[in-house]
Amino acid sequence: MARRRGSKGPNPDLSRTLTDCTRRGDAAAAMAAFDDAVSDPDAPTRLAAHQYNQLLHLLATADRSSFPSPAAAARRVFDHMLQAGAPPSEATITSLARVTAASAADEAFQLVATMKEKHGLAPRLRSYSPVLAAFRRAGDASKAYAVEAHMAASGLSPEEPELAALLDVSCTAGDADKVYEYMHKLRQTVDCVGEETAQVLEAWFGSDRAAMAGKAEWDAAEVKHAIVLNGGGSHQLGWLGTGPWTVQRVTAGADGQCGSCKCRLACVDIDMEETQRFADSVAALALERETKANFRRFQEWLEENKEYEAIVDGANIALYQQNFAEGGFSLTQLDAVITELRGRYHGKWPLVILHNKRIAKLMENLSNRHLIETWRANGALYTTPSGSNDDWYWLYAAIKLNCLLVTNDEMRDHIFELLGSSFFPKWKQRHRVKYTFNKGKAVLVMPPPYSSEIQVSNLVSVIFPEPCIFCCLCDLFYRSQRWDLGMFRWKRSLGMRELGFGFVLAGQGPAKYLTKFLQLMELSRKFLQMRHLTGCDRVCKKIRPSR
Repeated sequence: MARRRGSKGPNPDLSRTLTDCTRRGDAAAAMAAFDDAVSDPDAPTRLAAHQYNQLLHLLATADRSSFPSPAAAARRVFDHMLQAGAPPSEATITSLARVTAASAADEAFQLVATMKEKHGLAPRLRSYSPVLAAFRRAGDASKAYAVEAHMAASGLSPEEPELAALLDVSCTAGDADKVYEYMHKLRQTVDCVGEETAQVLEAWFGSDRAAMAGKAEWDAAEVKHAIVLNGGGSHQLGWLGTGPWTVQRVTAGADGQCGSCKCRLACVDIDMEETQRFADSVAALALERETKANFRRFQEWLEENKEYEAIVDGANIALYQQNFAEGGFSLTQLDAVITELRGRYHGKWPLVILHNKRIAKLMENLSNRHLIETWRANGALYTTPSGSNDDWYWLYAAIKLNCLLVTNDEMRDHIFELLGSSFFPKWKQRHRVKYTFNKGKAVLVMPPPYSSEIQVSNLVSVIFPEPCIFCCLCDLFYRSQRWDLGMFRWKRSLGMRELGFGFVLAGQGPAKYLTKFLQLMELSRKFLQMRHLTGCDRVCKKIRPSR
């Protein structure tokens, strides 16, 4: 059969019909067109793979009131696809699992679980989501856990929607240990919980099972030590204390202090084990790309000189805003940053990393030579050898010594992409100090006083942040404002001990800025209306200065 001009792929009439049905969401008409195409002896029975996928996707999103049996239709389409020899894709199996999960969750799970074995396709996170949602609706915790186990075996980690489903099914089953496990996975995955997740957590803490879960006694010193080992923000020792939970609305100040229990949100770091793995990965990459003897010499030197509070990216600071005619490598700027750091840390010297090619040229200037010799005499300078990349040196030093890193480098280039670490952004937020200059004086922008993420205080209070609903709008006009955040906090009192659990909710602060914005919009509307009524197209005139 000759292909019509402008048609794409085999059976262009069916393609047009499917596209039109998809636009209208008409699964019944799409299936009728499919049946006509495959039953017509004059038409080719083999459809293009994208046509099968389009039809399966439409069936997966079909309105069951107008098309009551999409699963049976989807099975028929998929069987025809296999018989015709059209290769299925991950999207094919995912759509089939999605439409099947509503009525046959076990079958849908089998489709996803055997995707690799039968079709050589690797499942994606979206492949598991409809199956997990089906077991959640059925309240079948054991099968939901089996889905997560298969997900892990496929090298995938659940994100907030999947964790919310696992939390919900665990809450329904009353499995306190699983709730605790998924809470910590949630802590490691998201910064701010969504509304659905918040509702799941609220339901759990209002349950009788939550009131009974927990150890009656614990060692407070052990809890504090565990929080330190985990980088601050969590102890991971399980539920502590017993008793019913109550809900209280409180506020957290700009410094992260809870207005009720006075617990302070921590600036959460990666834990000790992650820090060591991070340092080892940076060292391994550096040894591959640097002269091994040079970098090993630096590692040995660093082992003997560990007492630094801050590492300074010397070149980044000295070249800051020096792109003008008289600009150059400014040791004055670098010295200003060092002076500011010493003022903050009671005279303690930071470690400046500079390439030796810079030093040789700078030593020709007498004032520069005096600064460099002073830094060297106080152990504040390490020069990297010729042919080296000083980025590896200052990054490794900051990680290994677990201290601050002063640089405006966003660390986005290929060197940092090689790290591929999920905890690199958290480490950077906690350790990087940015800077600017005001009339020659260094102004350091320290890491935020607290992290907006799920965390546990040393009083075993847990806080779940949630983004403010007004931020997206008001941030356009009041970017520099600090807003107090509201917080729901579940707490229970045991004598002198107070245990809590909560999450930050929509703030009160932005409301007044939203009001101002709406007032401004109303004034603009009245102004435009007046302009239209008066016919005045020019509301102001340009006044030229007199000569």
